[in-house]
Amino acid sequence: MRRSTAPEPMSESPCPVGCCAEILSGKWTILVIRDLTESSRRFCELERSLEGISPRTLSLRLRALEECGIVERQTYPEVPPRVEYALTEKGKALIPVIEQMRSYGKKWLVEEARQGQAVAA
Repeated sequence: MRRSTAPEPMSESPCPVGCCAEILSGKWTILVIRDLTESSRRFCELERSLEGISPRTLSLRLRALEECGIVERQTYPEVPPRVEYALTEKGKALIPVIEQMRSYGKKWLVEEARQGQAVAA
């Protein structure tokens, strides 16, 4: 029996949750946004605060967020050149989402993780 390979029909309008998840779903992306909530940061500052991220991955995440209009890159004409990253208004609108994730994690996940560690020990 042969299956149809025709694509599923697209809905009239995209799902808002799916669109948001598409932006936030990349590994490290939410943490980059979290680190930019307080103020602009230089690449090396982000790299230090995101322990374990490779420079290439950080660069790719920043570029993707810049293309989405979430992050803006400011280059200063100094020697050596200084580059800072900051959230745009669109990016700042994600702060409540990040805060809700933090609250949910504290309430439901952190304690479970601690209990799991205690059982394993």
